[in-house]
Amino acid sequence: MKNHIYKAANQMPTSDRKSRRSPKTTPLLPQKDDDSDVQSGASFYGAVFNLSTTIVGAGIMALPATLKQLGMIPGLIVIVLVGFLTESSIDLILRFTRAARVTSYSALVGDAFGGVGRTLLQICIVVNNLGMLIAYMIIIGDVLSGTVSDDVQHPGLMQEWFGDRWWTARSSVLIFTTVFVFAPLISFKRVDSLRYTSALSVGLAVVFVVITAGVAILKLMNGSIGMPRLLPQLDDQASFWKLFTTVPILVTAYICHHNIHPIQNELNDPTKMKSIVKTSIVFCSSVYITTSFFGFVLFGDQTLDDILANFDGDLGIPYGSMLNDLVRMSYGIHVMLVFPIVFYSLRLNLDGLIFPHAIPLIFDNQRFFSVTTALMGFIYMGANFVPSIWDAFQFTGATATVAVGYIFPAAVALRDTNGNGVKKDKLIPWVMMLLAVSSSTVAISSDLYAIYRKRNGFTS
Repeated sequence: MKNHIYKAANQMPTSDRKSRRSPKTTPLLPQKDDDSDVQSGASFYGAVFNLSTTIVGAGIMALPATLKQLGMIPGLIVIVLVGFLTESSIDLILRFTRAARVTSYSALVGDAFGGVGRTLLQICIVVNNLGMLIAYMIIIGDVLSGTVSDDVQHPGLMQEWFGDRWWTARSSVLIFTTVFVFAPLISFKRVDSLRYTSALSVGLAVVFVVITAGVAILKLMNGSIGMPRLLPQLDDQASFWKLFTTVPILVTAYICHHNIHPIQNELNDPTKMKSIVKTSIVFCSSVYITTSFFGFVLFGDQTLDDILANFDGDLGIPYGSMLNDLVRMSYGIHVMLVFPIVFYSLRLNLDGLIFPHAIPLIFDNQRFFSVTTALMGFIYMGANFVPSIWDAFQFTGATATVAVGYIFPAAVALRDTNGNGVKKDKLIPWVMMLLAVSSSTVAISSDLYAIYRKRNGFTS
C-alpha cells in the first residue's frame, strides 16, 4: 500500500503534492501501472451501469407528476430537452477537464476560479448528495414500514406481511438496512466495485417500467381509463407559476455530474467516457419517458407527487395486490442499490472540504472509516427525526443541484482559463446559464409562494 502512495504522489507535479486544493490535484484513485497487484480498469458496460444508476434514483417516481403539471406533450418535450442539456453540460466538463489536465470536478472548478470556487462546488455537491441520500432512506422507510399522509396511515410491506412488530418499525428497519445493506456497499474504495449492484439496480428500474406500462396498456384495452390531458391546465396566474416547480424535479432526475470523474478515472480507456455518457443518458431518458407516459396514462389527474403512493390501492386488475407489492419491493431495493453510488462522491467531496491537504482518502483507512461512519450517522438521524424535509429538498434541487449540473459547467466554459474554447463554447454556456438561473429563481419563488399559501390556509 505504501508503494502505491509513493507512486501516486510521484506521478503528480510538485505543486500537487503540496495541497489537494491546487488546480492540478492528486488523483482520487491509484494510477494504473504494470504491477500485478493494481486492479485493472473498469469496463465500458460497468461504467454505463454505474452512471445510469447515478442518474436513475428517486427522481423517476416524481416524473409522472411533472406531466400532470405540464401536460403530456410539454412534459415529454421538457424531459427530452433536459436530457440534451445535461449531455451538453457533461460534454463541457469532459472537454475542459482534458484541457486543464485535472482528474476531478472540484479540481476543474479550482483551475478556473481558485480555492473559493472549488470549495463552493464541493459544498453544493455535499448539500445535494446529502439531501438525496436522506430522501432515499426516507423512501426505504416508507416502503418497508409505512408512512402517514394527511392523517391517513399507509402501511409498509413489512407491516402488511408480518404485522406491527418491533422489528418492522421504521427505526429498526433502517438500522438493519444500514448495517446489512449499506455498510458493505459503501465500504468499497473503487466505484467500479459497485458495477454488479448498479446493473441490478438498473434492472429493477426496468421492472417498474414494464409493470407500469403493462398495467396501463391492459386498462386502456379494457376501456377502464382514457388518455390524460395533453396540455397544462391554467386556471389563474398561480397555476402558471406552479409549472416552474417542476424544475427541481427535472434537474434532480438527471444529476450525475459529481460521479463523472470517479467513473472516468477508473476506465481502461478514459477516452470512451463521452460514449458512456451518451449511452447512459439515452437509456435513462427512455426509462423516464416510458415511466412518465404510462404512469400519467394509468393514474391521470390522480397521479400523486410520488407515484409509488398510487400503487398503494386497488389497481382494478387481476393480481393487482401482488403487482403493487412487486412494484414497491423492486423500487425499495432499487433505491438501496442507488444509495452507495451517490454516497461515493459525497464522501470524496466532504473529505476534500475537511481535509484539503491530506493524502487521497483511499490510502487512509482510519480517515475513510471516520468520514463514512459520520456521514451514515447523520443520514440516519436525518431520515428518522426530520421526516418533513421535502420542502427543503425543493430548494436544494433549485439551488445546489442546478449549480452542480449547469451553472458551474457553464461558468468554467465561459472562464476558459486555458484558452481552448471555440465559438459554440460561448453560446451554449450562456444559454445554459440563462436557463438555469432564470428557471431556478422562478422555481424558488413559486415554492415560497406555495408554502405561504399552504400555511395561510389557501386551497385554490
